[in-house]
Amino acid sequence: MNELIDSISAALIQQFNAEIIEFQGEVSLVLQPDHIVSVCQVLKDDFHFELLAEETAVDYWPEQAPRFHIIYRLRSLKHNEIIGIRVPLDGNAPSIPSITAIYANANWFERELWDMFGIGFKGHPDLRRVIMPYDWEGHPLRKDYPLGYEEVQFTFNFDQIDVRKPYAQE
Repeated sequence: MNELIDSISAALIQQFNAEIIEFQGEVSLVLQPDHIVSVCQVLKDDFHFELLAEETAVDYWPEQAPRFHIIYRLRSLKHNEIIGIRVPLDGNAPSIPSITAIYANANWFERELWDMFGIGFKGHPDLRRVIMPYDWEGHPLRKDYPLGYEEVQFTFNFDQIDVRKPYAQE
């Protein structure tokens, strides 16, 4: 870590009881869900992390505690630094406060996470599907989502799958 990230990490550990993960020189803070809005506000206002570069999720199913991690990557253009935030969420109906009031582009990211993973964002101004059709049932990036009915054809199972293709039935 460098001096700036060290000082930011120390301040956030003290103030928000954050944990630090460092992997290949990049630092991520692990926070509780109720701290995400406050931490983002502090990072933006006090430490000049003015850009939400990414917001995504990971599903650790069949684990339930935590089942998901929400991953944020914030960039400071002033200092040319990136800091990550990971927020663990439990269960099958996870929810976390929205950060759209701090980073406007979180609107799209959070809608995508709702659509694909079923993660709710409290206080989001327009939480609705953005990729899947409005009447779609389920959330396709969850690991427990059914994959479908057609087995993928590879070289090792080509003959077995090929006999089930519509042209083979004629």
